[in-house]
Amino acid sequence: MSKVVVVTDSSCAFTQEEAKKIGVEIVPLPFYINGEIKYEDVDLTQDDFYKKLQEGVELKTSMPLLGDVTDKWDELLEKYDEVVYIPLSAGLSSSCETAIMLSQDYDGKVQVVNNKRVSVTLKRSIYDAVELAEQGKNAAEIKEILEKTAHDSAIYIMVDTLSYLKKGGRITAAAAAIGTLLKIKPVLQIQGDKLDAFSKARTVKQAKSTMIKAIKDDFEKKYNDPEGKNMYIQVAYSHNLEDALAFKEEVENAFPGIEVKMDPLSLCIACHIGPGSLAVAYSKKVEA
Repeated sequence: MSKVVVVTDSSCAFTQEEAKKIGVEIVPLPFYINGEIKYEDVDLTQDDFYKKLQEGVELKTSMPLLGDVTDKWDELLEKYDEVVYIPLSAGLSSSCETAIMLSQDYDGKVQVVNNKRVSVTLKRSIYDAVELAEQGKNAAEIKEILEKTAHDSAIYIMVDTLSYLKKGGRITAAAAAIGTLLKIKPVLQIQGDKLDAFSKARTVKQAKSTMIKAIKDDFEKKYNDPEGKNMYIQVAYSHNLEDALAFKEEVENAFPGIEVKMDPLSLCIACHIGPGSLAVAYSKKVEA
């Protein structure tokens, strides 16, 4: 049986410590802060990141450095037969396409998975990949299963402020100004390759209800599984733990019998939407 190791990048909502416990390796994403390079969860903590963000320092995300990726693969292939590399969705970053190109020099020993996920849904994919490897699947088989089920997940996010989306060019300055004036709480959706507008809410309470209803509708209409028996549910947040815990309780009440996991949003997402956001996500259970 082939010895397979699962590798991802730090957009996956795992901490380095969590990943180590299940034998997963993480390539940390670089951030440029006033031109200085820092690595997520290595020398850039969640608290440091939000402090810098709110101070208004120049902060840019970047795809992993090519050498960091190939060095990690080379190191692991000394101990393992194959690598399954699951980076941030190709629709949100060019790092996946770059990794696919780099993997062509590895004679099939490195399989790059584009399963169109990020943050907590990507985290779920990592768990799935580890379980499939434990069942004896090789790297190519794991890639095939995860890509086939790529669209069986979604994230709904309530944004607290529109200013970060405006700064990143996701919305116009005029739309941001009107939204702020009217105190609109936009709900965004990440499904597959894109971050899209989903709906507008006037209050946080309304936004939370919108997100929970969206998931219920998906379960019923897309999957014919109204109770979510074949689903995982996750809550995510950006620097607002108390609010997130309250929201998690609401989600648990809406979906009794489903264990709801919770994680901070990955910094590469938080960078574009800012602090104070709440998200709820689901992923369909993978059948090997």
